[in-house]
Amino acid sequence: MSEFFESIKQGLNEAIDYSTGTVSKAIVHEFSPVDVKNIRTKMAMSQTEFASAFGISVSTLRHWERGDRVPQGPALVLLNVVEKDPKAVLKALAG
Repeated sequence: MSEFFESIKQGLNEAIDYSTGTVSKAIVHEFSPVDVKNIRTKMAMSQTEFASAFGISVSTLRHWERGDRVPQGPALVLLNVVEKDPKAVLKALAG
């Protein structure tokens, strides 16, 4: 149990260091905003096809495309990867 505690403690200390601007060992991944409609049209997919292929609700996809909402977290990561290599993502999701 102490091994887990030490790992969590280290992570918390790195987060604190990062948030205060102190040099930290923390690795921070930043993802650029994506143009969801452009990604979908490049793939020649309908909204329904795209949503189904990537496990996104059609309603959410429409909100992203209209700009009412912005993808965040894992969805933003997924869309960045889809933008870079859609065939690899589709292959990985196929099985």
